[in-house]
Amino acid sequence: MAKLSFSAAVSGWAEKVPEAIEAVRNESAKDVVREMNTPDFEGGRLPWETGFLWASLMASTSAMPRINPNAKPVDGRTYTFDFATIEAVITGSSLEDDLFFGYTAAYAGHQEYGANGRPGTGFVRLAAQNWPVHVNRNAAKVRKAFGL
Repeated sequence: MAKLSFSAAVSGWAEKVPEAIEAVRNESAKDVVREMNTPDFEGGRLPWETGFLWASLMASTSAMPRINPNAKPVDGRTYTFDFATIEAVITGSSLEDDLFFGYTAAYAGHQEYGANGRPGTGFVRLAAQNWPVHVNRNAAKVRKAFGL
């Protein structure tokens, strides 16, 4: 099956319901982020030891969150992730905004791409590659919800 661009997936029917385009984009962005940030012990690709990498995910509409070379886990500390902060950036953005999602943990790039003979897990790249899958699924849901 051919992969469709975002515009192709929502063209035609979305013009009848302007909110549909935003709904498809927002839900698809949330799905990509959820996939990126699903720990390996839950069937995802995100490496998990302390939860620090998982908790370092940030979102922005102005620039890619930068890796902080000093951001490392503290021994014995527990880290939490609040999806609501990511969701707020997505929901608060306009269709003209770019959405940036990135990890700030010092070792995020090493986990993604590999280092010192250890292979990377591709947790970000592989989730991003599934954008068309999420768009097509959410477009179908939105069409059904709006009776299109």
